[in-house]
Amino acid sequence: MAQQLADNTSVELELLPGFDALPPFEENVSTFAENAAGKALHYSRMSKGFVFADDSGLVVPALGDAPGVQSARYAGVGASSAERNTKLLRAMSSKHGIERQAHFVCTIALAEAGHARAIVTGRVDGEILEGPRGQQGFGYDPLFFFPSLLKTFAELSAEEKNRYSHRGVAFRKLLAFLTTL
Repeated sequence: MAQQLADNTSVELELLPGFDALPPFEENVSTFAENAAGKALHYSRMSKGFVFADDSGLVVPALGDAPGVQSARYAGVGASSAERNTKLLRAMSSKHGIERQAHFVCTIALAEAGHARAIVTGRVDGEILEGPRGQQGFGYDPLFFFPSLLKTFAELSAEEKNRYSHRGVAFRKLLAFLTTL
């Protein structure tokens, strides 16, 4: 599938052939970079060409950096976004002011034949609201307020999200690296 970028260039992305039949990578490490690199290295050993993988999540310093790398499993394996958001709101109920600061992180690793070629990270700072706002996005987006635009991530258009999100920042860094090859 081709992905159109803000500067009107496009990049062709493909899923690994037979991905569902490949042995999965177990995410059991403590950092976004280790998870992203582990996945990219693991799958690059089973395919030709570049493989990139990412890991991302929400970090709330006042909660000891939770949900962190456990963002998708914060309320338990198989929990819905609503359940994760409810748990986060409960944990944040006594937090005020700077204690509500948070950031999204996305780390993307690029590997080829079992060798790391690049690891890039994007980060966006914001704060956790006391309740959800917006209908777009997924996960923690309705709770994550982005002060630069005075919106939650769930209120951003797709174009705004691509421009300002942690994934957009990391992906542009990866593209910049690829242009040096």
